[in-house]
Amino acid sequence: WVQAEAPDVLCLQETKVAAAAVPAELQQLQLLPHQYWSSAEGRAGYSGVGLLSRERPLQVTYGIGDPAHDAEGRVVTAEFPSLFVVSAYVPNAGRRLVRLEYRLQWDDAFRAYLCGLAARKPLALCGDLNVAHQEQDLRHPKANRSSAGFTPQEREGFGRLLAEGFLDSFRCLYPTLPHAYTFWTYLGGARERNVGWRLDYALLSQGLRGALCDSRIHPQALGSDHCPISLLLAL
Repeated sequence: WVQAEAPDVLCLQETKVAAAAVPAELQQLQLLPHQYWSSAEGRAGYSGVGLLSRERPLQVTYGIGDPAHDAEGRVVTAEFPSLFVVSAYVPNAGRRLVRLEYRLQWDDAFRAYLCGLAARKPLALCGDLNVAHQEQDLRHPKANRSSAGFTPQEREGFGRLLAEGFLDSFRCLYPTLPHAYTFWTYLGGARERNVGWRLDYALLSQGLRGALCDSRIHPQALGSDHCPISLLLAL
């Protein structure tokens, strides 16, 4: 699928693998030779993100510059001539919301990090943000008001990010499109019945609004409980 899509930049989340153990089929992708991986410190098989690019970035950084959060390997940022690209895997609030307080602390710190980047250069944030922002972004909103990813606190946190000027590229182009999801539990044939959530996003800073050509969801691409999304920019 990656070879057919032929992206300029590929962002991966929940990789659960250290750089040295990345599968050979990824390491050997000739169209994406510049590869950057971040994994959780001391926790094999947990979290992790990657960013692969066709062109060599000007600079690559890991984390958000906050030791309270960076040990979990959740962010890689690549600077290119015209924009920053951030690959991020936002913490899940967990069963019974055991990590909700941590998640809210993360949201504040991550928003400050993104605003700092956007003040320097336009920014595209791509990743699993672990929140369904609006009721149209999951199949059963009423039944999930106390579920991780749809609590009022998490939705408000996402709203504060948009209030800073970041754009949800998919909803910019398809504001009312229903049943557009990127995640389905493996249980109960949820994917076949399209009982899902939209948890994966491509957000843009205001400076890239004019460059936005399309923001797509690819439910036909199998291999995970999430599906890929793609962002098309004219830069």
